[in-house]
Amino acid sequence: MNWQSDRHDVKPIYKQIASHLENQIACGEFPSGSKLPSERELAKQLQVNRSTIVAAYEELQALGLVERKHGSGTKVSSDIWGISYKRIPNWRHIVEQGSLLPNVPLFRQIQQETHHSQIIDLASGELSPDLFPSHFFQELMATKPFTWHLGYEKPQGNITLRETICTHVKKKKQIEVTPASILITSGAQQALHLVIQCLLRAGDAIAIEDPSYFYSLPLFQSAGLRIFLLPTDQDGINPDDVERLYKKHRIKMIFVNPHFQNPTGTLLSMERKLHLLEISAKYGIPIVEDDPYSLTSFSGEPVMTLKSMDQHGTVLYVSSLTKLAASGLRIGWVIGPQTVIERLADAKQQVDFGHSIFPEWISHHFLSSEIFDTHIDDMRAKLLQKSNIIMQALQNKLTDKVSYLVPQGGIHLWCKLNQPVNESALIKEAILHGVVFVPGSVLGSKEGYVRFTFGRAEDDLIEEGIDRFAQALSIAIE
Repeated sequence: MNWQSDRHDVKPIYKQIASHLENQIACGEFPSGSKLPSERELAKQLQVNRSTIVAAYEELQALGLVERKHGSGTKVSSDIWGISYKRIPNWRHIVEQGSLLPNVPLFRQIQQETHHSQIIDLASGELSPDLFPSHFFQELMATKPFTWHLGYEKPQGNITLRETICTHVKKKKQIEVTPASILITSGAQQALHLVIQCLLRAGDAIAIEDPSYFYSLPLFQSAGLRIFLLPTDQDGINPDDVERLYKKHRIKMIFVNPHFQNPTGTLLSMERKLHLLEISAKYGIPIVEDDPYSLTSFSGEPVMTLKSMDQHGTVLYVSSLTKLAASGLRIGWVIGPQTVIERLADAKQQVDFGHSIFPEWISHHFLSSEIFDTHIDDMRAKLLQKSNIIMQALQNKLTDKVSYLVPQGGIHLWCKLNQPVNESALIKEAILHGVVFVPGSVLGSKEGYVRFTFGRAEDDLIEEGIDRFAQALSIAIE
């Protein structure tokens, strides 16, 4: 076939091939009932992967132009100009048109690999099973009678749990709040989604940290927001950058993860916290404070949240039990002005008619029990131990090849590679060696970094995971 793809065209190669074949069919070069080249043959002719030809043929099949039969190949429809031929939906085209963008392919690949039992997981942002308070949950369900109402939940979430959260955040985070100012969500991720959908519109400018977990979320791009980056150092973001962005782009909202940040593990300094709040109040810029880690401080010293210092009501506070108890509970919350909470609750009700009552019941008992403090102390000690294990492994296996920030809490270690390396080659080699991590470009604007999550792997596998990474890195650098 005398045809070449246009590598500069934004249209995918398979669509270009499908369009070319469609034109050939329309011109009669491939008449009704004629057989098209086999997938393997056409792939060789056009010098593309066979999967690209499969996708092109599926596109033509969805348009009703060709018929495909296993073992017989692909031929032009015998009723191409008639009315009896029934067309199938072009699902490939349909899924590409959805308003919610998919995760980047590399991130999806990493997520898929974490489910393989032979892979050591230094990528997933969650706790290892030995850090779950499983015994408490088992005892609770075995001994405590369940008496809560089983009908639809209130849009804001169960009132008893919201009262418990009021007590919890006052005691642990010095945040004064009433139940009316709390919304229960399906983890922090749903809270962020509701904030974006309800409080922002396409074209609005927002600011996020760089690097940041927010950087990897398609939620912002799906909503059509303009994203501006706030560089971070060992003390977090510089609030002066916020003021500069506001004057230039009129940013509408700031998203920060100020305590043992994902991925750097850094803590926003007290001086910068106060300055950020000052700028927020000066220009009326809301701050979304995402706080999954503040109770994991390795020193045990209390961490002052932005919300606890918020005198002007500019902070929306988001937290959850995902990084403190169990990701499977799917219990998070948003704290903010009552008018905002009511708006978010209305949107949540449209999505799921309120939260599931069983995880709310378990979370209420967990947060209000004496075991909570014991669990947090035990988790801190174990996370510190895991942190020390991974840093010692880096010293032993990669002494001169990496540098990193020493985490003060949380579950992540941000590591800089001291030599240039192709990220795709590195992740491929790492998977072949049986370990997975998150490349820095998924989480920020700069390459040459990796995020290791030490909270997920069990202690005896962390050192082995770094050893496998070191082997992969040696091959990828060559």
